[in-house]
Amino acid sequence: MATDIHFGTDGWRGIIAWDFTLENVRRTAQALADYINENAPAEEKGRAPKIFVGFDRRFMSDMFAKEIARILRSNKFDVTLSSGPVTSPLAACLSLNKFWLSVMVTASHNPAQYNGIKIKLAGGAASERVTRDIEELLDQNSVLSLYGQDAEVKDLTDIYLKYVGSHVNLKKIKTLRGKVAVDYMYGAAAGYVEKILSPAKVIALHSQHDTTFGGGQPEPVEKNLSELKKTVPAQKAILGIAFDGDGDRVALVDEKGNYLTPCLIAAVLCNYLIKHKRLKGKIVQTVSMGYLLKRIARQHEMLFEEVSVGFKHVAELMALEDIAFGVEESGGFAWKGNLPDRDGLTVALAFLEVMAVTGKKASELCAEIAQAYGTSVYLRRDIALNKPLAKDAFTDKIRRKTPKKIGTHKVAEMTTFDGLKILFDNDEWLLLRPSGTELMLRIYAESATKKETLALLDFGEKLAAPFLK
Repeated sequence: MATDIHFGTDGWRGIIAWDFTLENVRRTAQALADYINENAPAEEKGRAPKIFVGFDRRFMSDMFAKEIARILRSNKFDVTLSSGPVTSPLAACLSLNKFWLSVMVTASHNPAQYNGIKIKLAGGAASERVTRDIEELLDQNSVLSLYGQDAEVKDLTDIYLKYVGSHVNLKKIKTLRGKVAVDYMYGAAAGYVEKILSPAKVIALHSQHDTTFGGGQPEPVEKNLSELKKTVPAQKAILGIAFDGDGDRVALVDEKGNYLTPCLIAAVLCNYLIKHKRLKGKIVQTVSMGYLLKRIARQHEMLFEEVSVGFKHVAELMALEDIAFGVEESGGFAWKGNLPDRDGLTVALAFLEVMAVTGKKASELCAEIAQAYGTSVYLRRDIALNKPLAKDAFTDKIRRKTPKKIGTHKVAEMTTFDGLKILFDNDEWLLLRPSGTELMLRIYAESATKKETLALLDFGEKLAAPFLK
């Protein structure tokens, strides 16, 4: 029986040799080819749609990408295959104006045993409508993979790096004194910062190619950044930067070695763009984000909206509405004039630009945000599951069990469009949400103190416990 293939919050992922197999990759590639045949516009009479195929540093990613490219070539498309590992933002960038569509073989931040496929259209992640159509086309036609139909191989990294360099003030950034420490987490972004700033400005960690990711997980969350947090103050670096396996997610560490939450990074960037670049429009964030952006929007009389987790939901709004700034909690940030997708390199450089223009250290920028909009202590707790949770049923059950008051917090509102988010009358909140890509229940909370945030996480775990057996 053929394995079910389902695209989650950002692509299809599976365990190598279990469900992410060459056979299933071929099935997916043919379904994608059928989708392109039905939907790609004819730019010029007689010309085939241009498709880019990239891959990260994971085990066998290059081989899977080569087979995808061969199948797309066999289906008479104009296909370019990357000559080496690249990041997902590079693939997204190429889909903006050089290619009609990009395919990335990557499992992003997942452990080494995983691999996956992402699809990029018009500079961002393919919408649910697109991925649903591809799923429906699975096995409708036999896989067409012809001998001699290998794709043209090219290195297109410079196109992406030039694009990024044109969207930040590189001249100002290069006036900063001191080095940046960069943890590449053995991922595909290795070397990118050196190419932008120069090797003399970079203290590189874990830049070598290692398909096991050093025995860890290439996810730039605080628990995985202990070496970076030590390196920054020890080497007197001005900022610490960490990228995930495919370079779309980013984390930052200030000059003292303190991890900066996505809520703080978003607030610093958004506040700067509004005040220094007169950014206007709606602010949009995923439901798993905090209250700082809501307060910024309120103060500057800007519209504010929350969407489901997954940057593609932010990107969809950016394509349809006047969105000034968009963010999700897993290190994805975008703003007007940039790619409508996660791009770790652009975010890191933009933060350096804020430091250069204001003349302030990272810790000082975060202190300014706290003074202007309040203190934010944002934490996430992941609980491993033995089997998938039916999100809607789980959400409804815990909603019914939620009291009107939790400790000293009075419940002001509950939203249920992506898990259960409990909002309190002082903007503080708690979210319980089954992951869309992993067997995890994620519990998020934000308050003004670490003690209160931990108490909210404890309550959330206790509330969920009876329904996890």
